Amino acid sequence: MNRYIGHDSQLYGIEEHRLIGGRGDGMRLFEIHNGKGLDITVSPDRNGDITRLRYRGINMSYMSPCGYVAPAYYDNVGSNWLNSFTAGFLTTCGLNGVGTPCNDQGEEIPLHGSISNTPCDQAYFTEEKESADGGEQITSLVVRTVTRDETIFGRKLRLEREIRVSTEENSFIITDTIENTGDREEPFEILYHMNMGYPLLDEDSVVTIPSVEVKPRDEHAAEDAANWMHMEKPTDGYQERCYYHVFEQASNKTDDPFPTTVSIEQPKIDTKLSISFDASSLEGFVEWKMMGVRDYVLGLECGNCYPDGRDVMRRTGMLKFLKPGEKQQYRVKIELH
Repeated sequence: MNRYIGHDSQLYGIEEHRLIGGRGDGMRLFEIHNGKGLDITVSPDRNGDITRLRYRGINMSYMSPCGYVAPAYYDNVGSNWLNSFTAGFLTTCGLNGVGTPCNDQGEEIPLHGSISNTPCDQAYFTEEKESADGGEQITSLVVRTVTRDETIFGRKLRLEREIRVSTEENSFIITDTIENTGDREEPFEILYHMNMGYPLLDEDSVVTIPSVEVKPRDEHAAEDAANWMHMEKPTDGYQERCYYHVFEQASNKTDDPFPTTVSIEQPKIDTKLSISFDASSLEGFVEWKMMGVRDYVLGLECGNCYPDGRDVMRRTGMLKFLKPGEKQQYRVKIELH
């Protein structure tokens, strides 16, 4: 018990709000404040994705010109996903497909799948406590969601998400469990489309990705491959460049659940953001470099595939499958320094 405060929300907590007006009208938002300088906005109407991330009151993420868009506006034809691409800090891509629209074994797969435009069936938040100094102390603020990517005569996949925000340090962990709830084997893909924005991102940002190989996605990216780690000022007519990073696989399993770390550091605001994950299961790491005017964003994206379309992943042998009743768990840790 803290004798100095009347309510825990003076220091930390989670509040639920709703948007009014615009294409986001009515959307629920969970606003999380950890009391150490970390503020996170989670959208239960968009798969429990993270729309805003602030550290010490400074924006870390990119919000696209679309702004908040309710799932009712989602168009699953081709690349029309972009019309409701809020971006934010995290947009989850999948589960039926990631990347380029394609036809895979007779199924039309839209850009980046539909999970990010699917409302959660269940969404709630709680506080977790530990005994301290003769009382109890809140150590974590936790959001849990369940999203069903299920249809009649088709895939039946369920995503259970936990976002655990520390009140002791400026970090949070995303834990996703994907389950095949149907009666047939299903392909599945996931990409954590994490989007860095101004002022964390500008031409002076220092990007560190400890890869052993960097593969340009196409000829356009290859033209400037030597500068994959260098950011530029907003540039008229800029065309996106994507780089696939390959990490060295440890020969022995360690106890560290997050053995691979990439980061972006901004000396102007004395801030570093780190993303840690297990590259043996999330082996498809993508750097999305988009230095356009207002379309100014750096994607640091770990996933279990590359965004070339499910048909391509099937041909290359990278496509993952879940048997009936089978589950797969992925974890990503974010730290602010």
